[in-house]
Order: sequence, then structure tokens, then C-alpha cells
Amino acid sequence: MKLDQDIKKVNSEALHLIASSTELFLESLAEKSAQVALEKNRKTMKLEHLRVAVKRHQPTSNFLLDSLPMPPSQPSDPSPKVQSRRRLSKDKPLPSGTRRIEAFFHNCT
Repeated sequence: MKLDQDIKKVNSEALHLIASSTELFLESLAEKSAQVALEKNRKTMKLEHLRVAVKRHQPTSNFLLDSLPMPPSQPSDPSPKVQSRRRLSKDKPLPSGTRRIEAFFHNCT
């Protein structure tokens, strides 16, 4: 939030609420991804499990699915429909002070 030039000050209660909400969201996403991994009899959670968990929850899928990197097991020549959707999300300008989630996942691998 400090990266956004439009925001001058942030109330400590608002900051705490956003931090708590983010923690709950990530916890829920991790639990759903772990459930997908268990359904596939896997002990290690992978990106494909996260993608399936996101696809199953429509509100999360609406904003997060296009930002997740494609798993390496996917064919190297995706269908034109997938390419156009990915291209549109990357061409879309970001609001001031925000970053794409790909940078986070790129640093983790």
C-alpha cells in the first residue's frame, strides 16, 4: 500500500484488517490446494494443485487464474483461446503501485 502514490496514510486498524484478510485468504487457498494434492494421492503440493483449487472457486478464479504461471507439464503450444486470454491480461495496464503475481512465483522457484 505504501507503493501506491494515491494513498498518503493508512490507519493501523485498516492495515491490520488487510493483513488478517490476506492471511485468511492464503490459508484457505493453501488448504484447498492441499486437498487437491490429497485427491491426486500426492504428498507434495505443486503449482498444478494450486491452479485446480483456484479454478474450483469462481471468485478466486476470476482474478487470480490469469496471473498464475502455466505448469511445465502443459503442452508448449497452448490453444489460441488460452493464448488470447493470457495476452489480454498481460497487456492490460496495472494500477499505480501494483505488481503482477508472476514475479512472486518466479522468485519462489
